[in-house]
Amino acid sequence: MTRAIEEHPLTGYLRIDRVPHIWCEGCGLGILLNSFVQALKDLEFDMDKLVVVSGIGCTGRASGYIKSDAYHTTHGRAIAFATGVKVANPDLKVVVISGDGDLFAIGGNHFIHAARRNIDMLVICANNFNYGMTGGQLGPTTPIGSRTQTSPYGNIEQPFNLSALAACSGAVYVSRWTTLHVRRLTESIKKGIHKKGFSFIEVIAPCSTVYGRYNRLGDGLDMMNDLKEISVIKHGIYPTEATIEPGKEIVVGDFVDIEKPEYSDMVQAFIKEQMEG
Repeated sequence: MTRAIEEHPLTGYLRIDRVPHIWCEGCGLGILLNSFVQALKDLEFDMDKLVVVSGIGCTGRASGYIKSDAYHTTHGRAIAFATGVKVANPDLKVVVISGDGDLFAIGGNHFIHAARRNIDMLVICANNFNYGMTGGQLGPTTPIGSRTQTSPYGNIEQPFNLSALAACSGAVYVSRWTTLHVRRLTESIKKGIHKKGFSFIEVIAPCSTVYGRYNRLGDGLDMMNDLKEISVIKHGIYPTEATIEPGKEIVVGDFVDIEKPEYSDMVQAFIKEQMEG
């Protein structure tokens, strides 16, 4: 008698040989990865047309689990590399999955200029308010008053509002969800994949091992329950109104969805014009 071998439902989209993942218990990054690959499955996306790029940090590991062409870049250079891929082959869909430190500290300049140029890529940022992989140091999104390894008495630096920064820099699609909002996040990723131009999705993800521990927020389940209590959905508001402050509500939703000329299309049109001229 033979027994049927059960196949993982996302085998076509995940490198199963690399599972289980290395993320900590209670971390939100596994949920983010699940939402992304579920979106690919729902869309029946051609994996030969997908390139996933990531930078350094906990989130940067995501590219290694996805069954597509992928590149794990140096610190802060994910968007720069993704730009080169898109301009070289405009037929590809390029997705960047990385963390708040990688994308908005050393990689911040690349982010704002890719958004300004409206390069066709989807950037998914896991925002866990600190540098998780290297010990929980202060990052560019750490909320005022929050404790980290390098701000043991509480952060005094004003943090970035990532969604507002993306919108102000020129992104055509801007959305924010938490890892509690699994289905809404999956639907948002589908929109971002289909959107022509620079799309940005901010994902608030618990880091219970370091950020949660330093700030006495409990374990991963406690932090998810907290997200349930303080998250408020407000579609269509401009992201400057969607601030994140300790002890106050976190506004989530689809904030921006507009149309603008895309960079690689303009490059191809320019090349054609020059050749015909």
